Amino acid sequence: MMIHLLKQLNVRLLSGSYRSIRTKMLFCFLIVTIIPLLSLGALSYYQSGKVINSQFGKYGENAVAQLEQQTSSYLNRMNQTTETIYSYLLDPARADLGDNIPTTYKEIMDKDDFEVLLKALKTDRTSGIYVITRSGYYYGENNLDVSKLSRIPAWKSMSDIPEGKYWLGFYLQNHGMNDSDSTEQPVLGLAVPINNPYGALRGSKILVEENAEDLLHMFRLFENDTKAHLKISDLQGRIVYETASVFSPQDSDIVWNKTLALNLWTIEARLPAKAFYRSSGIIRSNTIMVAVASSLLAFGLAYLFSSRFTARIRRLKDAMQKVSFGKLHTRTQVEGKDELGSLDTSFNSMVGGIQSLIQEVERSERQKKEAELKAFHYQINPHLLFNTLNSIQWKARLQGAEDIRQMLYHLTMVLEGNLDISQELIPFGRELRMIEHFLKIQEVRYGPVFEYELECEEPLKHYLIPRMTLQPLFENIFFHGFEDGKGAIRLNVREEGNHLLLTLSDNGAGMAPDKLERLLLPGSAKRKGRGGLGVQNANQKFKLHFGLQHGLTVYSTKGEGTTIVIQWPKKEESPHGNSANH
Repeated sequence: MMIHLLKQLNVRLLSGSYRSIRTKMLFCFLIVTIIPLLSLGALSYYQSGKVINSQFGKYGENAVAQLEQQTSSYLNRMNQTTETIYSYLLDPARADLGDNIPTTYKEIMDKDDFEVLLKALKTDRTSGIYVITRSGYYYGENNLDVSKLSRIPAWKSMSDIPEGKYWLGFYLQNHGMNDSDSTEQPVLGLAVPINNPYGALRGSKILVEENAEDLLHMFRLFENDTKAHLKISDLQGRIVYETASVFSPQDSDIVWNKTLALNLWTIEARLPAKAFYRSSGIIRSNTIMVAVASSLLAFGLAYLFSSRFTARIRRLKDAMQKVSFGKLHTRTQVEGKDELGSLDTSFNSMVGGIQSLIQEVERSERQKKEAELKAFHYQINPHLLFNTLNSIQWKARLQGAEDIRQMLYHLTMVLEGNLDISQELIPFGRELRMIEHFLKIQEVRYGPVFEYELECEEPLKHYLIPRMTLQPLFENIFFHGFEDGKGAIRLNVREEGNHLLLTLSDNGAGMAPDKLERLLLPGSAKRKGRGGLGVQNANQKFKLHFGLQHGLTVYSTKGEGTTIVIQWPKKEESPHGNSANH
């Protein structure tokens, strides 16, 4: 995936999608520096995170194993104590040990011997060793209140069947004879029922309690160190020990398990995945911060380097842009005699040559434009024509030929506008008035058989349009589009930003595709006859006045009509009679 992205970026850089040389240099420099940097950072994070997670996992396993060893040490010592006591009671010579307070000298001596044994089995961690009879009498130190043993949670649930071992778990030693004897210290207890076939203390129970402060302290150290949730449960699922904090186990937790061989207790330490990967997350954050800082530093250095290197190129590019906008007086300062200095010198010479050439072309085009505009007008004497038409018009009026008089009147108005060559650009409203006179002539000629619809807001009528450009288009509609003047014409004019958009459409005969293709080609109308000459002249006028990008666009379908679209920039007549751009 990375290789594909690099190939795409390389293609874009070489193909010129990034047009700035500085951008190209900046990208290349960043690619060369950032990719190895990010690759090294990613590899370092992956390796270090992998090592840390592995070490932390092994540390957790070893810590749980130590807990298992320490707990097993406690349990084995307590188990050995109970087995020693049990072996002592299996001796038939101890059959005189009774369930009640000894009364005879021999019973007292047996009791003392037995308690000496119990005392000898005690270590510095032993909190108490007792043999509790069925009657409530017990052997051991005189600091036990048998009635308080029910405070031990597991003691009450212990089965009455006199066999097996009952691990009571962790609890507080609060069953002393008085309050001073109740130390409230945490202990680990083991109870073993005595099933002596010879009858010595048969049905009694051996109770061994070990001080569990050190063991519980080890549990807490493990919890604080690893932030794991520790739980110890027996074979029946009873919880012997659990971390005090609230914990909701998840499938994603990291779990370390150990099973005690002696009593099959299960030690389970659960660590949320978020906490387990916290160390690698810190490494990831630091790696990202270092990578971002290094990338910013690399970007800054690359930007400074590329800016200094490309400053002269940018200056030459800006000068070229100014020339492209028509500022031909622009020149660049020549610095040095290297390749860029040669480019600056060549650029200045080129701009000077272009400036001279454009001035020559402007003079030539101006002369050509004036000659072509004059060639578009009829070379006739307007005074003779107007006097003759006025005479005919009065003659028709005197003879009562009102339709002839109306036709001559409208014809005179059309000719008056067309033959006035004092202005080449006239207000659009004036051109529309000439179209109205032209349509009146057609109405007299054909009768009211055609429809004309005009959509043009009043402010748009003040903008300028080349003189005598719409009339040839309307003539084509009546001479080539309509049959006997029948049809509908729609003229729509609207604003589009700084331009005017004119749409002239009719529902006349339309044109075949081959004729439409040749309609605006220079000289085609002259070769084929009169049709299309007016359209070509109108198209040429817009191009001469407003530029080659403007002109007519014709759409036509045989039998369905023709649509002509013209777009030209808005110009408004100045107070002194000159046109002004908007």
